[in-house]
Amino acid sequence: MRWCLALLLCCFLAAVNALSSSGSRLLVVLDDSTEKSSFSTLWSDLEGRGYDVSFESPKSDKLSLFEHGERAYDHLLILPPKSKGLGPNLTPKHILDFLNKDGNIVLALSGRSATSSTISSLLLEVDIHLSNDRSAVVIDHFNYDTISAAEKHDVLLLQRPDSLRPDVQAFFDGEGVLALPRVAPQTLGSDSPLIAPVLRAPSTAYAYNPKEEVPAAEDIEATGSQLNIVSAMQARNSARFTVLGSVEALEDKWFSATVKAPGGQKTTTVNREFAKQLTAWTFKETGVLKVGEIKHHLATDGEVALDLNPKIYRIKNETFFSIEMSEYSYDKWVPFELPAEDELQLEFTMLSPFYRLALEPTSRTETSTVYSTKFVTPDQHGIFSFRINYKRPFLTNVEEKHEVTVRHFAHDEYPRSWAISGGWVWIAGLWSVIGGFLAFVVVWLYSVPVTDKSKKTQ
Repeated sequence: MRWCLALLLCCFLAAVNALSSSGSRLLVVLDDSTEKSSFSTLWSDLEGRGYDVSFESPKSDKLSLFEHGERAYDHLLILPPKSKGLGPNLTPKHILDFLNKDGNIVLALSGRSATSSTISSLLLEVDIHLSNDRSAVVIDHFNYDTISAAEKHDVLLLQRPDSLRPDVQAFFDGEGVLALPRVAPQTLGSDSPLIAPVLRAPSTAYAYNPKEEVPAAEDIEATGSQLNIVSAMQARNSARFTVLGSVEALEDKWFSATVKAPGGQKTTTVNREFAKQLTAWTFKETGVLKVGEIKHHLATDGEVALDLNPKIYRIKNETFFSIEMSEYSYDKWVPFELPAEDELQLEFTMLSPFYRLALEPTSRTETSTVYSTKFVTPDQHGIFSFRINYKRPFLTNVEEKHEVTVRHFAHDEYPRSWAISGGWVWIAGLWSVIGGFLAFVVVWLYSVPVTDKSKKTQ
C-alpha cells in the first residue's frame, strides 16, 4: 500500500512541476492590486504551466529577491509602477544582481504613464534606451486598430512573423495579428551580441508624445525599424531579460479581442499565444541547450573505442570527436537541430586554434543529436584542448573545454628509413659507397702483382 501512495505522490509532483528548466518560483511585482484582475488569464496560464506565482507590491517591506545570499525566486515579472520608483528592494543593482544569479526577468512598460527613472536606469545597464520623452508612445497611421484607436492610432496591429532574422532561430512562430496598445518605444545601443530585437515597429511608425497636438520633425527621435516593441537580452550566464513595450497587450481584453486594420477585415488577436511563447522563452521553457555525452578517441579504434577519452595523444594521430546535444521544448528534451546556414564547430586549440572544424550530425535518439568529426592531430606537441564555444541569440550558451596532451613519437614509433621515400636517394648513395668499397677490397685482395722472371745479370 505504501508503494502505491509513493507512486501517486511522485506522479502528482511530476504533474505540478513547472515546465521551466530553471525553476517554478515566479514573483510578480504589481504596484496596484486592483489591476491584478485585468491579467487573470495570464496568471491562470502561468499557474497552469506549473509556476508558483507570488504577488508583491514594490513598496512592501517583505519584498526581497534574495534569501541567505541565494535567489528567493527563479523568475521575475515586473509590471510598470505608477510611482516614480520600484522601492528600496528593487533598485537597478538588486535587479542586476538577480540577473547575475541566473534569474530571468520580464519587464513590461506602458505608454499610459511616464516611465520611472529607476526603470530607465535599469535599461541603460543592459544597453536598451527609452525615449528622452518618457511619455512618448509609438504611433502608426497605417497599421492601427480602427475600432479602439480610430483617432489616436496608438494601438498597433502587427503580423506575427515566422522568424526574427534569417541568421537567428526564432523562438516563436505562427500566423495571426498582434494588438499592441500604447507601446513605449525602445532603441538598442551598440551592436552587442547579447541584445536582440524580438519585434520591431513597422516602417511607417514613429514615436512622439500624444499630449502634443502636432509633433515637430525635430522632436521625433526614431522611426520605423529603429523602434523596438519587444527586446531581449541574454547574459553571458544565459540569464534572460525581456522588455515588453506594451503591458496592456497582456490584459484579458486583448487576448481575444476583435480588431480591424485600415482597409482590412475584422480578425481576432493572438496575444495570448504570443504571451505564452514570450514568457516561455524568458523563463527557459524553450531555447535551452544541454550537452550530453562527449567522446573522443583514436579513430582506428572503431565505433567502440578501446580507450575512451584518453588524456594523451600522439602527433599525427587520427582522432574522432563527438558531442551529444539536446534542446528543451516546454516539457521535454528533444534533439537539437542546427538553424539553417549555421555550424557547430570544434576547436582543437593550444594558445590559438590549430583546427576549427564543422561538426556534422551523425546519429539521433529520441532526446538528442550526436555531432561528430574526424581529424589528424597536428605535428606539434603540447597541451591542447577540445573546445566547443556555441553562442547564438535566443539559445543558451554552450561552452565545453577538455584538455589533452599531445606527445612526440616514441623512439620505437618513428618510421624506418626505407618507409620515407625522400630518403631513398641517400640510402642508394650509402649502399653505392659500401658496394664500391667492397668491390675495391675484393679487387685489391685477389689481384697479384706481376713478377719479373728474367734473371738479373751481373
